[in-house]
Amino acid sequence: MTSAGNRTGIFGGAFDPVHLGHLKIAESFLSSNLIDNLLVLPTHESPHKETDDQTGFSHRYEMLKLAFQDHRNVIVSDLETRLPSPSYTLRTIEYLQKTSPEQIYFLCIGEDSLSSFHKWWRYGEILRRVPLIVASRPGVDSSCVSDSVLESAIFVDHTEVDVSSTEIRKKARECDSLLNTLVPENVAQYIFRHHLYTD
Repeated sequence: MTSAGNRTGIFGGAFDPVHLGHLKIAESFLSSNLIDNLLVLPTHESPHKETDDQTGFSHRYEMLKLAFQDHRNVIVSDLETRLPSPSYTLRTIEYLQKTSPEQIYFLCIGEDSLSSFHKWWRYGEILRRVPLIVASRPGVDSSCVSDSVLESAIFVDHTEVDVSSTEIRKKARECDSLLNTLVPENVAQYIFRHHLYTD
């Protein structure tokens, strides 16, 4: 894992758990040549989702480190545990730009997130601070997205992997060996070892 270059993509999410779809979209962001590094940030306390049944941060963080351990130019960080809760994207961006002003930051998201981007906390300020790198997804209609958001978006090619958290949880609950077709093998081993996603 290296950190050469000064163009850094910010890729956040619950990652509960990280799966092959996340790895594929990370590769799409990096292969766009728009960024040199990808900073992967598991959300500590999401403002957008219920967290009562969310797997603890330490488990999600450890699974991310396992998943990306062999991926060049991917940096997994626990930064959001040190920032105020909830984990607003703008706060993370402000902190990164203040502490590493030599870096040029981009916010990396999937195209399915564009339609709700206007609901993000102070989304206009996010757009003033960083461009968006958006992984295209077949069947997603972005025609209803506001011009102010689209003008900040750079679309990159992406081939989506068909995987859902619901399916992962079901296979984990059933101790199904096919779990490692949805998540990296070392992540599947971690899930079984720690009895995650069981009732």
